[in-house]
Amino acid sequence: MKKLIINGIIVTASDTYQGDICIENGVITAIGKSLSPEGAEVIDASGRYVFPGAIDPHTHLDMPFGGTVTKDDFETGTIAAAFGGTTTIIDFCLTNKGEPLQTAINTWHAKAKEKAVIDYGFHLMIGEITDEVLQELPKVIQEGITSFKVFMAYKNVFQADDGTLYRTLLEAKKLGALVMVHAENGDVIEYLTKQALAEGNTDPIYHALTRPPEIEGEATGRACQLTGLANSQLYVVHVSCREAVQKITEARNAGFDVWGETCPQYLVLDQSYLEKPNFEGAKYVWSPPLREKHHQEALWTALKNGQLQTLGSDQCSFDFYGQKDLGKDDFTKIPNGGPTIEDRVSILFSEGVKKGRISLNQFVDITSTKIAKLFGLFPRKGTIAVGSDADLVIFDPYVERVISARTHHMAVDYSTFEGMCVTGEPVSVLSRGEFIVRDKQFVGKPGQGQYVKRAQYGSALASKENVTVL
Repeated sequence: MKKLIINGIIVTASDTYQGDICIENGVITAIGKSLSPEGAEVIDASGRYVFPGAIDPHTHLDMPFGGTVTKDDFETGTIAAAFGGTTTIIDFCLTNKGEPLQTAINTWHAKAKEKAVIDYGFHLMIGEITDEVLQELPKVIQEGITSFKVFMAYKNVFQADDGTLYRTLLEAKKLGALVMVHAENGDVIEYLTKQALAEGNTDPIYHALTRPPEIEGEATGRACQLTGLANSQLYVVHVSCREAVQKITEARNAGFDVWGETCPQYLVLDQSYLEKPNFEGAKYVWSPPLREKHHQEALWTALKNGQLQTLGSDQCSFDFYGQKDLGKDDFTKIPNGGPTIEDRVSILFSEGVKKGRISLNQFVDITSTKIAKLFGLFPRKGTIAVGSDADLVIFDPYVERVISARTHHMAVDYSTFEGMCVTGEPVSVLSRGEFIVRDKQFVGKPGQGQYVKRAQYGSALASKENVTVL
C-alpha cells in the first residue's frame, strides 16, 4: 500500500527540513511539501524527526564462541535492532581453516533466512590465505560480500599472522573489498594473560589489565602501515582508546585509506565496571576491554572531527547466568561480548546530539550514511532520497526513558546500560516501506528481512577527506 509520512522533520547527513515522504512498492517515490494523500495511508510525524534507517556494521548473532553460542540469534537480535532504529545489519561470518569459504557463507545464510526481521548482509572472516581461498574470493565478491575481517587477536582461535593480513589487503585492493581488522596484539595478550593466571589473578578486571591500550594502539598502527604498503583500504573495528585513534589519524593524514569505528559502550562506560563485586564485572568483559574514563573524550572528539567515522554495536550477547559465569574462577573463560544492538542509536543521540558533542546531521552520518557508503549500500540505503529503500525511523527527540533488561527486546538476561537515562527514542520503524515497529509495538515477522548484496568498495565514496590532527 502507498504510504505518506507527513509533517516530519527530515534529517539526512547533509540536510534538515520539514516535509512529506511518499512510499510506494518499498521505495521512496517523492519528497516534498503538501504531497497529495490520495490513495495513501497517512502517517503524521509532527514534532518528530524522520531519519534514514540506521545501519549496524558490526554484529555477532547466533555466533559460537568459547564453548557456547551468543544468546541472541537473527530473530531476537534483529527485533531488538529494529526497536533501536536499525533497519540493516552486517553480521560477521566466521570461517574455519581448511574449509571452503562457501561452507561458512551457506551456514550464515541458514542462520538468518527464516529469522531476520530487517535486512542483512555479511562480512567474511579471513583466517588464512591459500590457493583455494584466493580462487574463491572473486565469487564471494559476486555474492555481494565485499568486506573481509582479519583478527589480530585471539591467538590459537581467530588470530591471523601479519602475512595473512598483508596478502588479504593486496587481494582486497584487486577485488574492491574493504578489509576490517580487530586490532590488538594477540601474542602479547597471550603472554600477559598467562602471567596474570600464574600469579593467581583470575577476576574480570584482569581481562582489561592484560589487554592495555598500548596493545591496541600498536596493532592499529601496524595494520595501518601494512595498508599503506599495500596501497589498500582498511576499516578498524571497535576502537576503544586514544592510542588507536592517534594511529588512525596519523595514517589518514599520511593519505592512507583508513577508517575507524567505535561503539556506544566505549563512549559511556569505563574500566571500573569490570571491578563490580560478586562477579558482576563479567557482564562487561569484551574485547577490546573498557578503558579508563579519560579515553572517552578522545573518542567523542574523534567522532566530531571525523577521525572516527562510524558507530557499530559489536552486539555479542551472553547470559550472565549460565554463560558469563563459565569464567567465575578464570577470566579467560568468560565469553567475550555484550548486548548493545538495541541502544546504540539512542545513546549516540542522547549523549552526542543532546549534549552538543556532535550535530544532528553528523549523528545520521555516523549511524547510517557513512556506513552505507563504506560498505556498498549507498544510495539504496543510508539516506532519504527518491529511489532509495523506504528504510525510515520516526524518532521522538524529547521522550526520556531508562534502559533496563526488564524492558529491552534482546533475549539476554542483563543490560549493558542498566539504569542509564537517555533522551530520544524510535517510535516507528519501517523497512522497505513496511512497519517493523509501529507506535513502539512490534508488527513485523521473522523472515521479513532480506539478504542484501553489497557493491564493491569505493563505488559511492570519496575516500580522501580532511581530518584534524589530535
